[in-house]
Amino acid sequence: MDNLKNSPPAVAVKEKSVWQRMASYWQLYLMLLIPVALTIIYKYIPMYGIQIAFRDFKSLRGMWGSEWVGLKWFQRFFSSPNCVRMIKNTVLLSFYSLLWSFPIPIILSLALNQLRFNKFKRTVQTILYAPHFISIMVVCGMLRIFLSPSGGLINLIAGTGIDFLSEAAAFRTIYIASGIWQDAGWGIIVYMASLANIDTAHYEAAKIDGASMFQRIRYIDLPELVPQIVLMLIMSAGNLMNVGFEKVFLLQTDLNKATSDVIAVYVYQQGIEHAKYSYSTAVGLFNTVVNVILLIMVNKITSKISEDVSFV
Repeated sequence: MDNLKNSPPAVAVKEKSVWQRMASYWQLYLMLLIPVALTIIYKYIPMYGIQIAFRDFKSLRGMWGSEWVGLKWFQRFFSSPNCVRMIKNTVLLSFYSLLWSFPIPIILSLALNQLRFNKFKRTVQTILYAPHFISIMVVCGMLRIFLSPSGGLINLIAGTGIDFLSEAAAFRTIYIASGIWQDAGWGIIVYMASLANIDTAHYEAAKIDGASMFQRIRYIDLPELVPQIVLMLIMSAGNLMNVGFEKVFLLQTDLNKATSDVIAVYVYQQGIEHAKYSYSTAVGLFNTVVNVILLIMVNKITSKISEDVSFV
């Protein structure tokens, strides 16, 4: 006790300031300057072009010479006859894609994690990854061949002669199913990386305790994946209104427009084909604002589920 009383007081360690910490790791911050500069140049500086949505842009007058028209282009879009149909198709196509395609990589990763033959496991992973590297143009060409009413694989198997791409009711199924086939294997990478970090001792202990395969998945694998699932859900929700333009545009026909007429294709048609730059920018800005709102909402909701993952 006497020794404790006579011991010198502990010296308080002074916390370094932000500038001192940056000076200590200046090499890392120097490397960080490159992506930050690229982000500012290619992401933030072009944002000044958003004002085109509030101007009557004329290429001869330039950005600053074009007159302000306020919300004229937004009013025109919301009063257009196809506005409700385009918003509905965009939301439904994105929502159904998220609903059906989001769980598939999780299920695949859990199933692959149960395989104990590494060679077979790697072979299956390679087969699942492969479709991701096929371009959208090639995928759409394959779909047109497989779904052709004359000699298409699907019609040969079913013994029918249906032109599926001309059926509005079949468009969403074709879009979502082809998206799952192409991207599900690639989506398992994040989940497989998380499952690889699980200590095998947990599985051995669970087996000794008599836990079945499904119990091991429920109590060991799924809790490990929750942060990644929440993170991927937030990122997917942020792109809910960004339907894949290329695939929709390449698969769209006059007969399936009832379900394939989406905002992304409309922006392209108005901006590139008809040179209505201000109008197309206004429609695209509306689409982006809705995406941001959805991102914030989903982030707030999911943060209640997992406190470890949050963007805002």
